[in-house]
Amino acid sequence: MQRREFIRLLGGAAAGWPLVARAQRPTKPPTIGYLSGGSPSTESQRIAAFVLQLHELGWIEGRNVAIEYRWTEGRNDRVAEIASEFVRLNVDVIVTIGTPAALAAKQATSVIPVVFTTVADPVGSGLVASLARPAGNVTGLSIQQTDLAGKRLEFLREVVPGLGRLAILANVGNPATELEMNDVQAAARTLGLEAATSEIRRAEDIAPAFGALKGHTEALYVVGDALINTNRVRISTLALAARLPTMHALRDYVEAGGLMSYGPNLTDLFRRAAGYVDKILRGAKPGDIPVEQPTKFELVINLTTAKALGITVPPQVVARADEVIE
Repeated sequence: MQRREFIRLLGGAAAGWPLVARAQRPTKPPTIGYLSGGSPSTESQRIAAFVLQLHELGWIEGRNVAIEYRWTEGRNDRVAEIASEFVRLNVDVIVTIGTPAALAAKQATSVIPVVFTTVADPVGSGLVASLARPAGNVTGLSIQQTDLAGKRLEFLREVVPGLGRLAILANVGNPATELEMNDVQAAARTLGLEAATSEIRRAEDIAPAFGALKGHTEALYVVGDALINTNRVRISTLALAARLPTMHALRDYVEAGGLMSYGPNLTDLFRRAAGYVDKILRGAKPGDIPVEQPTKFELVINLTTAKALGITVPPQVVARADEVIE
């Protein structure tokens, strides 16, 4: 072979080397940014449901998908910082837990898809244009909290005969809680109950709030959010010491010693959130995926707490419970 011909062939082969190397280089798996206002301990079962459903849909963590977990543990002042971090990391989709986290993610990016869960009012909070057609880069699952306050008060009144005065404990630093507080107050007026609010903004406000309630109320409606959930055991302990029966939206609080809860099954919602992620990673636009609402609701009663409070839960209420803790 002549020298000139050899050089020509060598040059042609060399031109193809980068293409061959590029074709053989493994592609980077998509990354999910998981932003929660809670903590790993409060969401372990739900994360397990989310990851298991991803697995069933073909996404295996550590193999063909990566998940970056971030927790604020009730500190809403950290959500914007974490949302911005996910934008810098250029994750493929952001999954948010709670209204503050969802709002922070939407503010941080209009490009990266956002899937929210446990948001009370996605339209009213400005996350989506409508439930049927969210538009933009945000969609997810609503927990429809503001529609359930009246039902919770009806259950509470059945368990606490003669209930007349109610206190509402809420973190006013969370914009979603105001919606539920207003709904609780409206439901209380309809049922002829006197309702007063007890507002907190940080964990240090919880004990003084209970001190102010002493002798001024007969039951406590707890508006749940990440701050409240992170401190749920402390709240249940203080409520029991104050002899106050409590009503909650989620079973977590009852497992921590609260009296009753009525609300959506969050494990089911987290499982369904994995379906949203799957669709987006396969090319669907979040703005075209309708926001879904809960389909499973559960009434949970802690009879051990009831006994400690000297309350006898009527048999008809026990019979309607999805779970009884004894």
